[in-house]
Amino acid sequence: MPTAIPPNQTLLFVGDSITDCARNQADVPLGVGYVRMFSDLLTIREPAKRIRIINRGIGGHTVDDLRSRWSDHVLAHRPDWLVVKIGINDINRWLCGPENNPKQSLEKFTAIYGQIVALTRAALPETEILLVSPFYASRDTTPDSYRARVLATIPGCVEAVRDTARDHGCRFLDLHSAVAKLLNDLPPDVFAEDAVHPGPAGALFIAEQIYAALS
Repeated sequence: MPTAIPPNQTLLFVGDSITDCARNQADVPLGVGYVRMFSDLLTIREPAKRIRIINRGIGGHTVDDLRSRWSDHVLAHRPDWLVVKIGINDINRWLCGPENNPKQSLEKFTAIYGQIVALTRAALPETEILLVSPFYASRDTTPDSYRARVLATIPGCVEAVRDTARDHGCRFLDLHSAVAKLLNDLPPDVFAEDAVHPGPAGALFIAEQIYAALS
């Protein structure tokens, strides 16, 4: 099924390193990750649409970092379609010690996420928005291991993104559940060796999931 994006529109992706994927290095302007693969899928499946794609991912960013650059990196481009994927760096900072990261908590993540989506709704009421949950490609159940702690923490973040999408009339993609289902038959390190940054197969999977979510 083709995407719902009409011809000659602008689609902007924003997020962290998973979105960035070397877009400002040797692989300008889309990087080598899921954004590039989504663009390739769109090119071969819907060549007549001529959609303009913008990548505004920056490695290491949290939702608070997105808020700090939202007007310049998102609203200024006036995208017709917007895909937001953020959260795993927020989780890493929570788990590294909230006493050292006073701006990091699930409650603050939820509040800031809602704020930037509300800003977008006010400034660009016609923009279609897809909120993509963070994911973690691991099946680790070792007690007290870091990966097991992330897996225990991420559902709250996923629900926060889901609630934000519901509250603001956005599309929502539960990417974590989709990845978890895939890992029933695929070794996690084939998807993402460090559980966070997808390899080629993982990036293609994310591109396909987003393509379906925009259909």
